Amino acid sequence: MMADPAARSRISGSLRFRLAAGIILVLAIGGVAVAYAAFTYGRDAAQQSYDRLLVGAANQVAGALRLRDGEVVVDIPISAFELLSLAPRDRVVYGVFGDDGTLITGYDILSLPDGDGMFFTESFAGETARFVRVTRQFSERSFLGSVDVIIGQTTEARRELAQQITRNTLIAVAAIGVGMAALAALAVQSALSPLHRIERDIAARSSKDLTPVDVNVPQEISSLVHALNRFIARIERQLHVMRTLIADASHQLRTPIAALRAQAELAAEETDRERTLKIVGRIHERSRNLSRLTDQLLSHALIIHRGDTVDLETLDLRTVATEAVDQTDQSMPDDGRAIRLALPEAPVMCDGDRLSLAEACKNLINNALKHGKSPITVFVRGQGGHARIGVRDGGTGIPEAMWQTAGSRFAKDAGVSAKGAGLGLAIVNAVSEAHGGQLRIERPSETAFEVFLELPLLAEDAK
Repeated sequence: MMADPAARSRISGSLRFRLAAGIILVLAIGGVAVAYAAFTYGRDAAQQSYDRLLVGAANQVAGALRLRDGEVVVDIPISAFELLSLAPRDRVVYGVFGDDGTLITGYDILSLPDGDGMFFTESFAGETARFVRVTRQFSERSFLGSVDVIIGQTTEARRELAQQITRNTLIAVAAIGVGMAALAALAVQSALSPLHRIERDIAARSSKDLTPVDVNVPQEISSLVHALNRFIARIERQLHVMRTLIADASHQLRTPIAALRAQAELAAEETDRERTLKIVGRIHERSRNLSRLTDQLLSHALIIHRGDTVDLETLDLRTVATEAVDQTDQSMPDDGRAIRLALPEAPVMCDGDRLSLAEACKNLINNALKHGKSPITVFVRGQGGHARIGVRDGGTGIPEAMWQTAGSRFAKDAGVSAKGAGLGLAIVNAVSEAHGGQLRIERPSETAFEVFLELPLLAEDAK
């Protein structure tokens, strides 16, 4: 089966590639830093090593200086230059200068440098050379002053040593980097294995399996699994609504439709006008009941569907109660009963779905009109950190033994009869659960019966 092109276009690259690219980038930056550090270390190490040889040779020459008849005599020891022979391709130059700066012996191209620094770098015969200056003091009758010994050496051996140190360091770093890259690849593969387990778990399921994903995953991926399970649960609820609607429709609608057909057949065969009118009256009554049952079945499915698909908004329950009463006015009975409103002066705010709450309130009003007694009052109040919206009437209401199951679908003594399906309180209960509240039934006095939704107040109103 070919993949959906639109789905392919939403793929934003490979996670494995991103991790690999990130690791390579880190290793590359680290490699450049290590290479620079290795080059700096190699250069400084070579400089210090050969500087020590220069100092050693200059000290030997300075130590071999003698005074004879007030004149400085230079007898350069062979060992001084043996130290510098460790760099056979480098050229060596030296000079011994008196107290007045005149050259006593050595290369006449040399001169005393300005300043008192021990080391300095100058050009010698077209090459860069490193020089050291060592001063020896004389305090004798025949000679009082200082003698400077300068020895220089070209820097080819220094460069070679620095390059060798850098090269060896980089080889070691490269070997370590390859090892680290291999370990990183294994770590990435291991880190991604929980995703493969989730993929295998879902791929192995049948289309009917909507059970939660139960895979052992690290803590960082557990939130993904929880989100996936919540999504699966929402799909399961939506399918449950659809299955329930189909089951209820097939079960609850079959009997009244069959009765309607039977009554219609009787009316078609009846010749007596008076009996025909009675049959037509029964057909009309059953049609109204069927319409009410169909509305309740669809409302129940719609309420559960909206609980998972509609975002809650901040609203005033007083407005919801007023809308519910206005929408019920057309179906009020003609026996003199009226619907009263008991609303507080201050707003009663909560997060909710206006349509669902109004539908629940209308069902409570209809139940009170059918089964309750006057006076019928729609009330809204905030109490104990909760918002309440419901209906109070003067009847005896549902027996207390049935309160716990009154919110169930097709519950006994909840309005199930030839004229109703018992879905009114089930709709109210579904709305309360979708809003994080509950359906409450109370009998505050012998002449009052209340059914209401208890919902969480907004935080600032609950204080």
